[in-house]
Amino acid sequence: MTECIQESFGFEAPGGRELVARFDGGTMSSDGGVLLLERTERRLDLVSRLAACFDDRRNPLYVQHALPEMLRQRIFGLALGYEDLSDHDVLRHDPLLGTVSGKRQAEGAALAGKSTLNRLELSTAEPSRYKKIHYQAEAIDELLVRLFVEAQGRPPERIVLDLDVTDLPLHGHQEGRFFHGYYDEYVYLPLYIFAGEHLLCARLRTADQDAAAGSKKEVARIVEQIRQHWPEVEIILRADSGFCREELMQWCEDHGVFYVFGLARNPLLRRIIAPQMAKAARLHRKTGRAARVFCEFPHRTKTESWSRKRRVVAKAEQIEGKENPRFVVTNLSRRAWAKRALYEQLYCARGEMENRIKEQLSLFATRVSAETLRANQLRLYFAALAYVLVEGLRRLGLRGTELARAQAGTIRLRLLKIGARVRITVRKIWVSLASSFPLRGLFAQAWAQLRC
Repeated sequence: MTECIQESFGFEAPGGRELVARFDGGTMSSDGGVLLLERTERRLDLVSRLAACFDDRRNPLYVQHALPEMLRQRIFGLALGYEDLSDHDVLRHDPLLGTVSGKRQAEGAALAGKSTLNRLELSTAEPSRYKKIHYQAEAIDELLVRLFVEAQGRPPERIVLDLDVTDLPLHGHQEGRFFHGYYDEYVYLPLYIFAGEHLLCARLRTADQDAAAGSKKEVARIVEQIRQHWPEVEIILRADSGFCREELMQWCEDHGVFYVFGLARNPLLRRIIAPQMAKAARLHRKTGRAARVFCEFPHRTKTESWSRKRRVVAKAEQIEGKENPRFVVTNLSRRAWAKRALYEQLYCARGEMENRIKEQLSLFATRVSAETLRANQLRLYFAALAYVLVEGLRRLGLRGTELARAQAGTIRLRLLKIGARVRITVRKIWVSLASSFPLRGLFAQAWAQLRC
């Protein structure tokens, strides 16, 4: 049977004129803003250093797609909103993505297809006959911290490291799948560590372990690398009660690192702050508004799971209809942080990390559908590096603009999705961006700041 594909589409336009649409625009791209990503990647020198974290044992005589080219293609694709490898069977012919990825378009060659990129992601720990590229996780971990260090204009006085986990649902039989009762489904539980908006760690983990499992190792690695550059910098760990573990607190106390962790409520802690809760209730009845009373006390668990007494700060709060007590434990001194400031200004600021994790999800960190844990870790790295790229654009190119605080998804929709016609000649590649693009001034400002 002959396969017929409709080439012309008729619509009715206001005014009575016929509106006809056709797929005959020629060499075009819907992602003109990728030019800003390419300029950002150059500023960060991201891909060349990432490629150095891989071991490529392919025979150069038969290589059609260089490793840096494939890495740019994959990371730019995630930043532009293409989550699956199957997208690249069509995307590989995009002239603009090919240009910024390093493919010589004058030769008419396409980028790597889904099968080639799949072999890259499914590489084993050691090269095999069909998978001759493999990544070194330790080198990528080191690169993420190095990028953070380089982003600092001057040595910081204090660095706050936020730790948190999130759930990545699994819908197949991936390696290490485990049913988690809290999330009521099969998930992975990756560990993220941020310093402000900078991503320092994205570690994929199985869900059959404690939320804080492996966090001491990751923190020790990051702190050591930071102190190689700034030996005297003050470092504070900040996390919820899932990380309030003796192993991590003991390590911080032994290595001159401060921490402020949430402390899970229990009847004993509630009895200790009973006078403050009564006072908060009286204030609430008097004013009709939420009332907070802060206190602190030395505390050690009765089960001897803590090796020493530690400073606990409590918020005794009465809100409409119920009590809302909260507790944090810290090794910061009273002189450095008074109890109210410790909770409201330091600890509660960790909520901003939730936005950073949402950005990871908008860059498709959830696409962990490969069979092996190692392959899914590489996919998580790619999502993390796509975030580093977009964050670099936000920090370097969009500072002082209306998108300076925008999330990755907003930047993609408003600044990267620009219609463009591409014309390739012997000496130049001409990119004609849509004349009606509403943020032309912002694009020009970002371009100018990235060139500085």
